[in-house]
Amino acid sequence: MSEGESDYFRRIVDREALAEYLEDELGPHGGTYEVEHHKEGHSNETLFVTWGDDDLVIRRPPPGETAENAHDVLREFRVMDALQETNVRVPETVLACDDHDVLGADFYVMQRMQGVVLRDEEPERFATPERRRQVGEELVDGLAEIHAVDYEAVGLEEGDFGYPPGFTERQVRRWSEQLMWAFEVTTEEREVDELYDVMSWLQDNVPEDPPSTLVHGDYKLDNVMFATDDEPRINAVFDWEMATLGDPFTDLGWMLSYWWDAKDPDPPESTDSLSNTFMTRDGYMTRQELVERYEQKTGLEFTNEKFYRVLAVYKLAGLGEMFFRRYLEGNSDDDMYPKMRHGVPALAARAQRIIDGEEPL
Repeated sequence: MSEGESDYFRRIVDREALAEYLEDELGPHGGTYEVEHHKEGHSNETLFVTWGDDDLVIRRPPPGETAENAHDVLREFRVMDALQETNVRVPETVLACDDHDVLGADFYVMQRMQGVVLRDEEPERFATPERRRQVGEELVDGLAEIHAVDYEAVGLEEGDFGYPPGFTERQVRRWSEQLMWAFEVTTEEREVDELYDVMSWLQDNVPEDPPSTLVHGDYKLDNVMFATDDEPRINAVFDWEMATLGDPFTDLGWMLSYWWDAKDPDPPESTDSLSNTFMTRDGYMTRQELVERYEQKTGLEFTNEKFYRVLAVYKLAGLGEMFFRRYLEGNSDDDMYPKMRHGVPALAARAQRIIDGEEPL
């Protein structure tokens, strides 16, 4: 147990047990073994591991009770492994482990990619109108590549990996259930009654017969990595834990919910991951332009855009409320989680603005 390791770090990784597992699977490390907790994400936990000459990444769920079907890292591994020989830009997969004697949970190992994630700010080399536009084009093109996958050809069969019929309606139901799971604890702190109105609106406005594709489930700007080139080029798409087969417009609506236009109201300070508005600067594509490029690349027409954007914000509220529950139960050291006390009500208000036409595409 290394000096300076936090209690939370020791809850998510047993260094000795992990070393034993990696040595059995990959061979000796030759004297170089380091483990670092990467804290940028807000869902599954990410560990950077140096194992000899290999730079690896481990993904595992957070400790403690989680909502049913959330944080499925072995599903994340399965889809990334299936996509290795496709046009979809995924890291190289290494190992998957369901032996809880190692880390106390399922986990998987992949090769670490080098590049930059546009989370808080744009890199200086992208700060021109031409390259800013390329950022949006790359983001849309990466999503179009996912939606173009022949999923059955890569072993992600309908009926096994996902069930496209009724997918969109199930999304509303599932995220309502996740929200109610969180409310079991969070309502003792404060109520978010507006979300019940949004829930009812979504239930009444589910689109009929949407197309079916491979769906990423969490596709957004800070879940892709841009290579170290001067020009924007995505070299990896991360965070596949929610991947399934279903309605591709749920991915598009989700991506758009994180993309701010100059005409939008300022995001609330309590929703950190949504407060990065550098894409409102000169040269970045608008949401409408992103949609137009998506339609051009996929041949699909994005109808019912209001529903998909409201659904995305509703899902964000569900995630935020689950985060807040984990904070209240002491199962996270993420500084963002306590902010969801006010962040989720702000998201509920945003969803209502979209419904009312006050935050247009």
